[in-house]
Amino acid sequence: MIKETNKGSIIVISAPSGAGKGTIISELLKNKNEKRWLSISTTSRPMRTNDIPGVTYNFVSQEEFIQKINEGYFLEYTNYSGNYYGTPKGFISDKINEGIDVILEIEIEGAANIKKLIPEAIFIFIMPPSLKELVRRLKARGTDSKEKIVERFKQAYKEVNEVTKYNYVVVNDILEDAVAKVEAIIKAEKCRVDRIEEVYLDTKEEEIHELLLDDKEFINEDFKI
Repeated sequence: MIKETNKGSIIVISAPSGAGKGTIISELLKNKNEKRWLSISTTSRPMRTNDIPGVTYNFVSQEEFIQKINEGYFLEYTNYSGNYYGTPKGFISDKINEGIDVILEIEIEGAANIKKLIPEAIFIFIMPPSLKELVRRLKARGTDSKEKIVERFKQAYKEVNEVTKYNYVVVNDILEDAVAKVEAIIKAEKCRVDRIEEVYLDTKEEEIHELLLDDKEFINEDFKI
């Protein structure tokens, strides 16, 4: 009785550095029952040892990034801790029209920019279970200096206070639980009323009315409720 839009959704996922949003997104993409595509952001930050170009980010120099800004390459971009991060425009509209959900893994400021452009997107904030645990995770990476960890912690402390600007918050304590919650959010969003394109009745009111008046049983093979 309801015809829903076949378009995909834009799912924006943000989190403080070390909260585990990348791991959660990797688990979401393993779900072969869902049509999903991760938009790979472009960044000017240096590669880390565990980075894979074209998978974690598309890496460019700061000069190249600025050139791409001037060319109108990005849907949105921001400068985070001295490095540029941007969401390329390419493919996003095509994927949505093909019924594929597009996941954007972006920073707080970038998410705010997307909200202005696409307010109907789904905004999910991944929260660490505690600030102490966040520090432990940042140290466990083994990729940053003490000074950089302190900088990231200060930034994370600010970002946690931005949670109210999102539609949903998920605490990433136990990974499996966090992934399940994000999956539940996406499924619930698919049932939103504003995704309905048409409401139609498969049986005429007069037929039902006649059966009710005649006190007939609703057992006819051609007419079942």
